[in-house]
Amino acid sequence: MALSSKIMEQIDAAVGAFEQVRRNFETDASILQERLLTNADLKKLILSLKWRAKEPSHLREKLTRKANEAIGSGKSFDITPENLFDHIPDLAGVRLLHLHMRQLEKIHPLIIKVLQDEGYVLKGRKQEAKTWDPEYAEMLKSLGLKVTQDQSFYTSVHYIIKQNRTTPRLCELQVRTLAEEIWGEVSHTINYPNETDSVACREQIKVLARLVSGCSRLVDSIVLSYEDHCRRANRSAGKRPPRNGKR
Repeated sequence: MALSSKIMEQIDAAVGAFEQVRRNFETDASILQERLLTNADLKKLILSLKWRAKEPSHLREKLTRKANEAIGSGKSFDITPENLFDHIPDLAGVRLLHLHMRQLEKIHPLIIKVLQDEGYVLKGRKQEAKTWDPEYAEMLKSLGLKVTQDQSFYTSVHYIIKQNRTTPRLCELQVRTLAEEIWGEVSHTINYPNETDSVACREQIKVLARLVSGCSRLVDSIVLSYEDHCRRANRSAGKRPPRNGKR
């Protein structure tokens, strides 16, 4: 859909406003990553941690998509340079990868502790967890997370974070398993910046999501089985079970 010159100018102005302060977003994401790594218990559970600030070209594509969606649904496109930072929460982002889903029962409270100790502010009453798996949805709800079913069939927890109460800048922390990251990278390859129109690819990415969920579930089962085996073996030997930070 061709956008009007007025909307294109609005998008250009919003992207320009971001470009002027992009370095600040880079700093925000980098500092958040460092703060997370300072917690020794959380660090033991992390497989990978990386940060980035959104590329201006990617922001332009995102705003263009949002403008088309708004017009297509009969609404006005209302993102401006003045409200951009409130409307787009992932201008800076940190992604934390861990091994298996049950680790979230430890990871989530540790993340909250780091944020509270460092003076960060979480946007919204509850942070969002996306999943299509009913069993994982129950576990995520028990952690106090707002659970939604994502139509793209993936599982991830998103925290929208502010450096403090006065800054307008937001940073998105995504937490997901290594298996879910595989799905995310494949989906990003075929669906970004524009969703594929291949029916076969769309169906296959749904199948991949189910395989990834099965993989995460299997890893959970293996870890639980191993921990049970260690407990039984140590009871038989009269020893205390070993402590492993990743379990």
